Amino acid sequence: MFWHRNLIKLSTPTKSKTPITKNLLQASLSHFSTANQTPASAQSQPSGLGPTKPHDKPRVVVLGSGWAGCRLMKGLDPKLYDIVCVSPRNHMVFTPLLASTCVGTLEFRSVAEPIARIQPSISSAPGSYFFLANSTAVDTENHEVHCETVTDGTDTLDPWKFKISYDKLVIASGAQASTFGIRGVKEHAIFLREVHHAQEIRRKLLLNLMLSDVPGLLEEEKRRLLHCVVVGGGPTGVEFSGELSDFIRRDVHERYTHVKDYINVTLIEANEILSSFDDRLRRYAIKHLMKSGVRLVRGIVKDVKPENLVLTDGSEIPYGLLVWSTGVGPSPFVNSLGLPKSPGGRIGVDEWLRVPTVQDVFSIGDCSGFLESTGKLVLPALAQVAERQGKYLANLLNKICKDGGGHANGAKDMNLGDPFEYKHLGSMATVGRFKALVDLRESKEAKGISLAGFVSWFIWRSAYLTRVVSWRNRFYVAINWLTTFVFGRDISRI
Repeated sequence: MFWHRNLIKLSTPTKSKTPITKNLLQASLSHFSTANQTPASAQSQPSGLGPTKPHDKPRVVVLGSGWAGCRLMKGLDPKLYDIVCVSPRNHMVFTPLLASTCVGTLEFRSVAEPIARIQPSISSAPGSYFFLANSTAVDTENHEVHCETVTDGTDTLDPWKFKISYDKLVIASGAQASTFGIRGVKEHAIFLREVHHAQEIRRKLLLNLMLSDVPGLLEEEKRRLLHCVVVGGGPTGVEFSGELSDFIRRDVHERYTHVKDYINVTLIEANEILSSFDDRLRRYAIKHLMKSGVRLVRGIVKDVKPENLVLTDGSEIPYGLLVWSTGVGPSPFVNSLGLPKSPGGRIGVDEWLRVPTVQDVFSIGDCSGFLESTGKLVLPALAQVAERQGKYLANLLNKICKDGGGHANGAKDMNLGDPFEYKHLGSMATVGRFKALVDLRESKEAKGISLAGFVSWFIWRSAYLTRVVSWRNRFYVAINWLTTFVFGRDISRI
């Protein structure tokens, strides 16, 4: 038995310098290989999942666990496909509520949805797996994905490389925060895209609050430590600024009375905040943020230093916490792929979300965009775009398999039906203090419903509560909101 062989390895003395834990990892990963290899060849060649056989279920490999990838996996029929997910995280982040976790309005697990709950076959079906790994390359000729395991810290196992053969490949690896090449951003700013980013922001904010209360600290240093700067006036930056102003007014003023007059929030934007919203809603947001104590600065960041940032006009802004939220761009993995690119550097796809130059490769989410030859504009990097693409592609792949094209190269010249069409459902953003914006127009030029105020805040919370993936997390979010309303936010630094 597999566990018995590992037990023998642990109990048998060996002169090899390779750690026992590494031997176990090699044995575990080689267990997935479908090729009959000798121990010597297994050490010289990467292990992995080999090609499927004609009588086996075809295999769909999904790279990424964001909105697009998870909605795709949720819609795929596990009776038709073996589903393999490769991602550096084993959960999906409900990003619209991520800003609320930074100040204790919500707990972190309330916005993290395990992949095994989204698609149960990942952890139960014999041919379906989740691998905590990064994709390093794609071999489209041999229908293979090259991967490398994710490790944490310097005392853990060395990364292990392996390959996965695919019948259908879906690249949904997302994008990375855009720094526009500004020096010092990666070293000193904190992004707001993952749960660990929110955890870092929360720890840094509470640390600065406690340090500023230390006797003998200069007043200038107190003001710097308690100056929170947000760069980027999009929905994420505005929502975080609103949450932060709420936290200051309700919790900091009550529990940090010695330093309550020193804490401030500054929002920096190069153009207009919430540029995709109706002009009336933008003016409402600006007025409300300023009333809440948020200072708005129009400017472009030129340089970021450890304790202050420099604008292009030469002015310097000191900070204790710097949050960077200026949009996204292609990741190094996407840039490394030898696939056609759409405007902006994303992976180019056709009307059916296929990469047209290769067989059996699709791309969805923030990492993909329509090729210029399609005549369609590149869609914005929004959660609702990614979710709709994932739903469409799941139905398309299910149809392909039912029509006999599930295996590699089996869908050549197949009629795929209706192409993907995106219809914008509107935008929402909270600005703090029980106020929000709801813009239900299809585009900035179109006519439609736009609301602001308490009713919009109620609609915002109701809409996102229903969009949370599982009933478990919906319950968590509702209880967190109720607890915060009654008792205030949790200010423990854990």
